[in-house]
Amino acid sequence: MSKPVRILIVGTGGMANSHAQAYKKIPGVELVGGVDVRAEQLATFAEKHGIPHTFASVEEAIAWGQFDAVSNVTPDRFHCSTTLPLLAAGKHVLCEKPLATHAADALKMVEAAAKAGVVNAVNLTYRGIAAMQKAAELVRAGAIGEVRFFEASYLQSWLHQPAWGEWSTSPEWLWRLSTAHGSKGALGDIGVHIVDFATYVAGLGVTDVSCRFAVYDKAPPENKIGEYTLDTNDSVTMQLSLANGALGTISQTRVASGHHNDLRLALYGTKGGLEVFSQKPDTLRVCLGADALKKAEWQTVECPAVTTNYARFIAAVRGEAGPRGPDFARGAEVQTVLDAAEESAKQRGLTVEIDD
Repeated sequence: MSKPVRILIVGTGGMANSHAQAYKKIPGVELVGGVDVRAEQLATFAEKHGIPHTFASVEEAIAWGQFDAVSNVTPDRFHCSTTLPLLAAGKHVLCEKPLATHAADALKMVEAAAKAGVVNAVNLTYRGIAAMQKAAELVRAGAIGEVRFFEASYLQSWLHQPAWGEWSTSPEWLWRLSTAHGSKGALGDIGVHIVDFATYVAGLGVTDVSCRFAVYDKAPPENKIGEYTLDTNDSVTMQLSLANGALGTISQTRVASGHHNDLRLALYGTKGGLEVFSQKPDTLRVCLGADALKKAEWQTVECPAVTTNYARFIAAVRGEAGPRGPDFARGAEVQTVLDAAEESAKQRGLTVEIDD
C-alpha cells in the first residue's frame, strides 16, 4: 500500500468539519494536524476528529512539518496570507472558496503555486454534482450546438428562515454580513459558486459583466448587531456576455423564502437546451433533436456519480491519473468576474438600501 497522505486542516470553523469527514472516507488519508488561533475551538475540533497535533499558527505547523497536504478552511480574508507560506514550504493546498477576496491576491496564489510546483485546488463543491458534470459533457460534445443564452440562480433563504440556525445570534453567520469582517456578501459567498457553475457548463469565459446589489436593513435602526455592521449585499443580479457573444443572467440571494440552498442553470444553444437543478434530487433535463425541439419535449437524463473535490485532490497529490478538480487558476478566473461585478455596482451607484 502506498504511503498515507497526511493532512493538516487550517481553520476549524463549521466547514472544516465537512473537510475532515470527507477525508476520513478516503482510504490511506490521515488527519495529522489542525491550526486555529482559538485554542478552545481547536481542541474541541481535534478531539472530535481524532487529530493528534494542534498549532496556534501556520508558521508553527510549518516548523513541525510532518504533513503532506493542507485544507485551508480559514475565513475568506485569510485565504491568501495563510496559503502563501504553505506553498513556499512545498505543501499541496486545497483552499476553500473563494480563493481570495480580490483577484490580485488570487493571482499571487496562482503564481506561488506554480513556482512551488505543488497540487493546488479550490473547493468549488458543486463540481461534485453529477448533473452538472453530465451537462458539461453534453455541451463539450456539441449536443446543444452553439451556446446563445443562459439563466442561472443560487437561492438561499437563511435571512428569512433559520433552517441552519438563527443567524442574528451566531458569529458563524454574522461575519458573512459584515465587510469589516472580510465578507463580500452574497456575491462572494454564493456568487462564486453560481458563476463557476454557469461558465463551467457553458465552457466559456466571461468578457463583460454588469451588476447591481441590494442591501436590506436587517437590524434597525443602525443595521448593526454587536461588533457586526450588516452592510454586505444580500441580493445580487448580473448580466454577462460570454466569449462567443452569448448573453445571460446570474442572480444570487439570501432572502429567497422557501429555497434553503438551490442552484439552477438553463443553457440554450442552436441545437437544443438543457436545465440543471441542484436540489434534492439533483436533476438534468434536456431538449435535444429536431423533433423534440419542434414539440418542446424535455427528458430527464441519468447522470453517473462523480468523485468529490477532496478525492480528486488526494488523487492528484498521489500522482494518479484521472480528472482534476478546479485549481487556483480557475479560482482566480472566477474572482476576476466577481471583482468586475462589484466594481460595476459601485461605479453605477446601484446599491440600494431597503428598510424592512
